[in-house]
Amino acid sequence: MEKLVKEIETTYGAFIEDAQAQVVKGNKAAGTRARKASLELEKALKQFRKVSVDAAKK
Repeated sequence: MEKLVKEIETTYGAFIEDAQAQVVKGNKAAGTRARKASLELEKALKQFRKVSVDAAKK
C-alpha cells in the first residue's frame, strides 16, 4: 500500500506541474501530459480505494 501511495504522490506532482504549465504558459503539450496523468491518477486512486477497503475489513 505504501508503494501505491508513493505512486499517487508522484503522479499528482507530475499532473500539477504540467497543468500549471498549460494554464500559466499556455503550453499545449503540457496540457496533453496533464490529461494523461489525470487518467493514471484516477486508476491509482481507484486501486487505493480497493486496497483500503480490503485493509479495513481485516
